[in-house]
Order: sequence, then C-alpha cells, then structure tokens
Amino acid sequence: MNVLENIPYNDDKMGNRKVVDEKHLLVMQIALKPGQSVPQHNANSNVHLLVVRGNLSVNLDGADNQVKEGDLLPVAFQTPMIIKNTGSDNATFLVFKTPNPSEM
Repeated sequence: MNVLENIPYNDDKMGNRKVVDEKHLLVMQIALKPGQSVPQHNANSNVHLLVVRGNLSVNLDGADNQVKEGDLLPVAFQTPMIIKNTGSDNATFLVFKTPNPSEM
C-alpha cells in the first residue's frame, strides 16, 4: 500500500483506514481536510504520530504541539488528545500503536 495514494479524505468528517493490523502493531492513516479534527480521546495504546502531509495542531493533555510534514510525535498511553488540521491544505498522518489496542 502506498499511503500517498487514495488518501481517505471525507467531506463530512475525518477519513481513516487501517494500514497494518497485527497483534503487536496497529497502523492507521488519518486524513483531515482544513478545519477537521479527531475528536478528543485518550490514547488507547503507546502511540506515535507521523505527519505525512500538511500541518496539525495536537493538544496532548492540555499542551498544544504544532507539527508539520515529517514530524514524529510520541503520545503516552492514556494521554488525552485532540488533533486538528488548522492549516489551509489537506493533512494526513499515520498513527502507530504498540501493542495493538486489542492486546491491551
């Protein structure tokens, strides 16, 4: 799979697809159009976010982080987060979860 092809953008809400779904690793691709966000939630595993395209605002437990294409951001288990595309261009990022939340 090429994560730069057929990016799952959605006009109404965030788009997403599974890239890898194995026992010890889940990789999701999230696609956000300008102004779209991932609803507030807590990390359900050990997480790393890798920005593939665009710029994002990532609020981790009340602290804002501005991340751009190529940035890798670690997120500890159970950390509250909100991810938003605050830019004027589409954005997509990969979410690496270890282990797969189904194993937690």
